[in-house]
Amino acid sequence: MRMRKLGASDLMVSEISLGSWLTYGVGVAQQAARACLDKGFDVGINFIDTANVYGRGAAETVLGETLAGRPRSSYVLATKVYFPMSATDRGLSRIQIEKQLDASLKRLRTDVIDLYQCHRYDEDTPLEETMAALTDAVRKGKVRWLGFSEWPVDKIEAAFAMADIERFVSSQPQYSLLWRAPEKAVIPLCRTHGVSQIVWSPLAQGVLSGKYSVDAPPPAESRAANDDMNGFMNNWLTRDVLRAVDALKPLAQEAGCSLAQFALAWVLNNDNVASAIIGASRPDQVTENAAASGLQIDPALFARAEQIAAQARR
Repeated sequence: MRMRKLGASDLMVSEISLGSWLTYGVGVAQQAARACLDKGFDVGINFIDTANVYGRGAAETVLGETLAGRPRSSYVLATKVYFPMSATDRGLSRIQIEKQLDASLKRLRTDVIDLYQCHRYDEDTPLEETMAALTDAVRKGKVRWLGFSEWPVDKIEAAFAMADIERFVSSQPQYSLLWRAPEKAVIPLCRTHGVSQIVWSPLAQGVLSGKYSVDAPPPAESRAANDDMNGFMNNWLTRDVLRAVDALKPLAQEAGCSLAQFALAWVLNNDNVASAIIGASRPDQVTENAAASGLQIDPALFARAEQIAAQARR
């Protein structure tokens, strides 16, 4: 497993990271979560990403219990804040950041979050208030570094322009062969400000693994067949997308790897990407995806893949 520096921070993170959206504490039992985490450490993954809203705290709780006993210095822990945790608790106000951060620390059984991310932009709270609260969290030692996810470009620019605040070091956008929107503005802007990308859904929620077919129902053990985890997949399970994915398979064969490894290697080919977040419900998925780190793929194959994917991108 190769490591990359996360933006202007002192964090070195594994090129493949393990996420917990729709899985741990939600669609995957704790025993399976532990097996995936153990396998992740076995193959060199050191970066774990979660959020307070995943399972309304359940994912953080499972991770806290599962990581207990491991040396805290052996992994980089990231979580997020913004989405509703109750009928009245949401957003990035000072009150919410302080309240939700303390709750996350308790659930994760740690004294410090390595990377604390704003899960979305809060239009109801002044940016100055959000950045001041995040800065205080860092200077109090509860958080080491800051990040954001899916912020509008003008808000990112506004945060970069502020004085006497702790700086963002990471951006977490959706990014894959089938979703390249961050390339237009977010990635170029971040590159000039020492901010790395930690990308979510690099396999388009598993569609780029090649497991789904136009002519057959989803495999029984897949995310698409699990009602606890398939709520966001309809836009990917279209005839055009699945046909494009089928056309990508020979390219992965030519490269000597699985389609999932090929798609992850494509994401990691962007030098502004520090890590690609994978989801896993079984240890063998962790092993396969981790093997994408360090793959050397012929650029001509990537160029052909981009042409094919362009026909089906949303």
